[in-house]
Amino acid sequence: MSTLYIAHPACLDHQTPFGHPERPDRIRAIERALEKERFTSLIREQAPMAEMDSLALAHPEDHILRLRDISPREGLVRIDEDTTMSPGTYEAALRGAGGAVLAVDEVMGGKVRNAFVAMRPPGHHAERVRAMGFCFFNNAAIAARHAQKKYCAERVAIFDWDVHHGNGTQDIFWSDETVLYCSTHEAPLYPGTGALSETGDHGTIVNAPLSAGDGSEAFREAVDTVIAPRIDSFAPDIIIISAGFDAHWRDPLASLNLTESDFAWATQKLMDLADRHCGQRIVSVLEGGYDLEGLAKSTAFHLDALMGREIGA
Repeated sequence: MSTLYIAHPACLDHQTPFGHPERPDRIRAIERALEKERFTSLIREQAPMAEMDSLALAHPEDHILRLRDISPREGLVRIDEDTTMSPGTYEAALRGAGGAVLAVDEVMGGKVRNAFVAMRPPGHHAERVRAMGFCFFNNAAIAARHAQKKYCAERVAIFDWDVHHGNGTQDIFWSDETVLYCSTHEAPLYPGTGALSETGDHGTIVNAPLSAGDGSEAFREAVDTVIAPRIDSFAPDIIIISAGFDAHWRDPLASLNLTESDFAWATQKLMDLADRHCGQRIVSVLEGGYDLEGLAKSTAFHLDALMGREIGA
């Protein structure tokens, strides 16, 4: 079985102000990296637009309609100091969520072993009723809920290794004992959440904060001693990755010092857990990553691992 890569050119139409780190060149850098011969076996599909019913799995209808209604016909509309909408933003966000839903369909349906959704804007800062932090709809949360609703997945595990804590995903699943949300992230850092003490109503929120300057050793220890054991004991029916690559040492928005090999190593750890518990089912969605070289290399290593190659092969 193979790996599915989901993208769509509409994500390039989400425009941000000049100098903004979350820019269309992020996707262009990934696409260039995947032109190498070793990625020719990837199955490639285009992300559809999510239906209202899918978005409503994680967000109330009035939040969705509010974003639709303020979508500009020209220029930019500012949601907060970091988050803006352009004329192409709403469709790009719909296709990001739709890509996550399609990935779940293909993986849960047994057509592919795993899938990676390379779409922007990202999603893990989007709370149930609030767009923020470059994010509008929470793609990882929508994917988790879709797996539960359509495929009766009893337990879903999400591992978020973006350098910024996924406050939105934590918000959505805070009181849900059927979804395990695990996060490594730099602290203190935006958005200020993700303390060890934040465990949710049922102990299914697992935060493993790292300190500025931490690198491979600290990250791998957190995965080995905190994240992986919790996922193992949870025994999920599918694993979802919020794959942000801004913990890379080159990234300008934070101060962790991971390498592309660390993301491949973590991917392999999750693949071992998926093999043990859920028939190898993994869906990965792109989150952050703002240095183009670091993002491209990290994504390539992540996909190498999903495709079953040894680290750095």
